[in-house]
Amino acid sequence: MRIDLHTHSTASDGTDTPAELVLGAAAAGLDVVALTDHDTTRGHAEAIAALPEGLTLVTGAELSCRIDGVSLHLLAYLFDEDEPELLRERELVRDDRVPRAQAMVAKLQELGVPIEWHQVARIAGEGSVGRPHIATALVELGVVPSVSDAFTPQWIADGGRAHITKHELDPFKAIRLVKAAGGVTVFAHPLAVKRGNTVPEAAMADLAAYGLDGIEVDHMDHDEATRAHLRGLAADLGLLATGSSDYHGSRKTCRLGDYTTDPEIYGEITRRATGAFPVPGTGGRPT
Repeated sequence: MRIDLHTHSTASDGTDTPAELVLGAAAAGLDVVALTDHDTTRGHAEAIAALPEGLTLVTGAELSCRIDGVSLHLLAYLFDEDEPELLRERELVRDDRVPRAQAMVAKLQELGVPIEWHQVARIAGEGSVGRPHIATALVELGVVPSVSDAFTPQWIADGGRAHITKHELDPFKAIRLVKAAGGVTVFAHPLAVKRGNTVPEAAMADLAAYGLDGIEVDHMDHDEATRAHLRGLAADLGLLATGSSDYHGSRKTCRLGDYTTDPEIYGEITRRATGAFPVPGTGGRPT
């Protein structure tokens, strides 16, 4: 089995629609794909409607969190999407995205960048606006050569000249809410140092003790030494070690299935989940 547990669609900051994403996952030879858009589950219905036979969809979201001033992303799988407290928190995070992005555009303008809000809004479309949309605008303007080059201290990385913080969940609260909604939690790309400051290992241990289920080990932003270190850390803390592409369509260079999760780990994730269940494809058609 080939299992990719971290992807994004146009419901947040990917460039593939949810339907295109699941069809692309099948074409890439995946057996299981998780749709984990930022702080939203809006893409799930379209993905399910288009799900081809032979591909299983894991529903999820990537939750924006912050601990001791450091941003972290928490992958939440197979939770009850209608659980009211978790839904309310996701909406708070999502609602703060537009004013935060507008403030970042204003900062960039102060730095002499000829960026306009309507340009970012056009790029985001119906998705939850975020930094990748601003980064894409900077590429269009010729300010940076690639999206990843925008995520530096010079521009929009955490603490960068044009960075603005947004409403983010306390990760301990997020773990509690996801667990209460029957879901499973995995810390996404925990040592992606080129994105900015990372969470100390002591805090990872605290999160594990509180109920975190796993950490994402195999990821494009982790080199071989980092992956080996994280695999050992996961073993020491009793955490599941996952792998995934963090696919964003054409916005990033990674491809669906570039990194995958071991079938036994996937089986344990599905065993722990009680809020929702993986959806098997039945040969749906895009809507």
